[in-house]
Amino acid sequence: MFYRKPRFDYFSPPKNWRIPVIVTTGIFTGLILFVLYAGNATSYLSENPETCINCHVMYTQYATWQHSSHARVANCNDCHVPHNNVFSKFFFKAKDGLRHSTIFTLRLEPQVIRIKEAGIRVVQANCERCHEGLLSFHETMEYVWRGKNGEDEENERLCWDCHRETPHGRVNSLSSVPNARVPKLNPIIPEWIMKLTGNKK
Repeated sequence: MFYRKPRFDYFSPPKNWRIPVIVTTGIFTGLILFVLYAGNATSYLSENPETCINCHVMYTQYATWQHSSHARVANCNDCHVPHNNVFSKFFFKAKDGLRHSTIFTLRLEPQVIRIKEAGIRVVQANCERCHEGLLSFHETMEYVWRGKNGEDEENERLCWDCHRETPHGRVNSLSSVPNARVPKLNPIIPEWIMKLTGNKK
């Protein structure tokens, strides 16, 4: 009679390899969970602006936004992610977040952070989305913004070409907002370990 191996046996390692495989898998799983915990990964699913300062290099962007008129009506995601549908929103967040995490983890961030081309298109679209009533109300706006025929893409201006202080300010540094209060990040070391070692928060 033909013996068929149980389906689980096709995926399980040989008996003498099982313990090392289980231990190695456990170590890697633990490391992945720790990285997700240390990076506060679940916060990226929220709309909380403080998520953007999980990396300290974004303090100036957070502080200058906090002192702008936009802070009362818009958070980071209102401007910096697409709003045409939920799939493109979370895809863009994941793609951008992965790039940011890689750059910040490898310490490759530039001295001055500049928005990338994909981000420029998203922010411009969101300016138009929120201010469409204002744009359609002023006929002269189309002339200034799009060009004489409304199709002059080469000379098309971005909203912040004129509105340079919105929302982060022309000088994007903490010195430009000396009274800014940037929230402290939560410590990544659990409280019970801090107590064991005698360290305070």
